[in-house]
Amino acid sequence: MCFELDSLPPVPRIAGAAISHDDIELEAADGNRFAAFEATPDEPNGIGVVILPDVRGLYRFYEELALRFAERGFDVVAIDYFGRTAGAAKRGDDFDYPPHVAQTTQEGIQADVRAAVDHLRPRARTIFTVGFCFGGRNSLLAAASGHGLAGAVGFYANPGERDGVPGLTQRAAELEAPILALQAGADQNITADMNVAFERALTDAGVEHELVTYEGAPHSFFDRRYEEFAEASEDAWQRVLEFLETHSA
Repeated sequence: MCFELDSLPPVPRIAGAAISHDDIELEAADGNRFAAFEATPDEPNGIGVVILPDVRGLYRFYEELALRFAERGFDVVAIDYFGRTAGAAKRGDDFDYPPHVAQTTQEGIQADVRAAVDHLRPRARTIFTVGFCFGGRNSLLAAASGHGLAGAVGFYANPGERDGVPGLTQRAAELEAPILALQAGADQNITADMNVAFERALTDAGVEHELVTYEGAPHSFFDRRYEEFAEASEDAWQRVLEFLETHSA
């Protein structure tokens, strides 16, 4: 998985911020019920965020990240991927996620994203997706899925073809919203050549985008445990906030 179970977002808490949060269940159009975590500010800024986790699905890191967003005024829903195969109940740290990841489909993931978007829509004038690794790829693909997003953010999103399935590079012309891709320069699975090809495809397709590579940073650098990459994490976080605010104006 991208993060260890004791990982935490490298984002400072805002003491005294008035927010509420809850474990919820959402229902996709195909009837799938899945787990989600909702964080709601008392003074919302009108911007909604759907968080797409890494391959393990919904766990503490993403719940904490939702809280950090909400402290800054964002309405947030972090989703799980495995309602169709593992149910919607909370799971323990020993959850054997790989067999469930193997059973996910683009159609199912994007149906669940749509349910989260629809849940946020009544109280958010603009909605974005923000994802990490497996979720980063699917966050950016959400911009090609007709959700009416204002933008999509992906941390260490593999842009290439996988198992014969076209990836972001191949589907760049389908992307309907601005893209922010935050890549790790020392990522062993996402090469510099892959990032160059992805950025070229976005440019050729006329997609508004920014692709940032943090040289020397490993996959999953956005983690409080990686103190040596605190500067990269801070820069990435500020870029996310600026992206959300700019494309909500």
